[in-house]
Amino acid sequence: MGKNRYTDAAKRAAIWHHEYLKKMRSCRFDTIAVHGIYSMQEALDFNQGSIIEPIYMSTSQAYRDSDEMEAALGYEIPTWCYSRIANPSVYYLEGVLALLEGYGSEVETSCVATSSGMSAIQSAVDPFLVTLQGQTNKPMNFVATAQVYGGTFQQFAIRKQQERNIGWRKVIHSSDMKEWENLIDENTRFLYGELPSNPCQGFFDIRALADLAHKYNLPLIVDSTVATPALLRPLAYGADIVVQSVTKSMSSSGFGICGAVISKKNITSSIENEEMKSDFAGYLKLLPNRDNGPNISPMNSILALNDIRTLRTKMDLFSRSTLKVARFLEQHKHVEKVEYLGLESHPLHSLASSYLYLADSEFDELYPGKVNRYGHLMSFLINGDALKTRKVFDAMTMIWRATDLGRIKSVATIPAISTHSQQGEEGRKQAGIPSNLIRLCVGGEHPDDIIKDLDSALSVLDGKKINVSYPEYSAGGASSARIND
Repeated sequence: MGKNRYTDAAKRAAIWHHEYLKKMRSCRFDTIAVHGIYSMQEALDFNQGSIIEPIYMSTSQAYRDSDEMEAALGYEIPTWCYSRIANPSVYYLEGVLALLEGYGSEVETSCVATSSGMSAIQSAVDPFLVTLQGQTNKPMNFVATAQVYGGTFQQFAIRKQQERNIGWRKVIHSSDMKEWENLIDENTRFLYGELPSNPCQGFFDIRALADLAHKYNLPLIVDSTVATPALLRPLAYGADIVVQSVTKSMSSSGFGICGAVISKKNITSSIENEEMKSDFAGYLKLLPNRDNGPNISPMNSILALNDIRTLRTKMDLFSRSTLKVARFLEQHKHVEKVEYLGLESHPLHSLASSYLYLADSEFDELYPGKVNRYGHLMSFLINGDALKTRKVFDAMTMIWRATDLGRIKSVATIPAISTHSQQGEEGRKQAGIPSNLIRLCVGGEHPDDIIKDLDSALSVLDGKKINVSYPEYSAGGASSARIND
């Protein structure tokens, strides 16, 4: 029978899997987050009844014979051949992310997991940055918001524009559709936006921007890291591709690094590559990412997957706490301005409120219907200069000073000297990031305790002395060991 016994078995498995996915799509958000695509049948048949998805710490898969190997390496049957290409643990993560991004819509989705959010961005944009026939002498460009994460800024400004001569046309006011359209020409390859943006809470009308992109036969790529699919699912509103730094709010524990590209089937693009357009994430997984190797480890996949199980509940809690903190800061005499979309005073509040909803809140007995939630990233500007901002920042005792965000513990940073320092003063000015801005990501603590810490830290501007002293090197830590050596 040769390969046929394997390809026939694969067809039967595909039919069963299709029906199982159809069943899972009919479940609520929390059920999908908990179970994903890992079925009881798979557990009993292949994983010795393990209730939780196993970690397959193996680089490769063995085959029964040459027929199975040939079919597998020709992508004719499902295979884990090599963990740079595919791995069962990674597959479980990709499956749940695809289902969650497509939740509540008729959009069919697929996902490829990556080693980080930055590798997800590179994976998402690079297939479009190719020379089209007849345009060999015309430099290509892409149109993207200026309000993006500092790492994204560096990738676009240095790795793409400076090193490869690919033009980044910056949109300063992302909610202005005319500004977007004025930057598009025949050499534009895609539109890219981040919302809510990090750290300044930029936002745009996804439906309108998707329509604009498709008018010019371009894909819309959206970084939805801050919102997560618990609050926003851009593919349902017309976006073609979603980028997630799963490291952040989706994996709130902070145990591992993880990224993902989730796409709908049959994306819009001027690139004549039907295989890429029909299943973009699947194409990435099987071809470009196979060759470039930006793939995630099995261990990090399962760590992320385990965090995702409680995503909706966490984002609800975090969002409610952040709103309470934002309202406190908005009234504080030492705070010039608060950037949080949940505040009625924010100029983009109404627009954000038309998109940012807690998944399934209308079915939750705690709420009378659909409720808005705005995530747990916010920023506030100190009344004063950079030095006063540092004094407040240094006086925090419960809020951790770090460049991280999305953690179960509250974390703050000064973007001008950390996450966005390399993009320079002009780049920060375009993105609206002054030196007196503090980014705060509120975690799972009681908000009253975070408010107390902020109030105490802000009191240094009244001349109050806060006793904040730490040893230069922790006893027994790696740093002190190096000093002693």
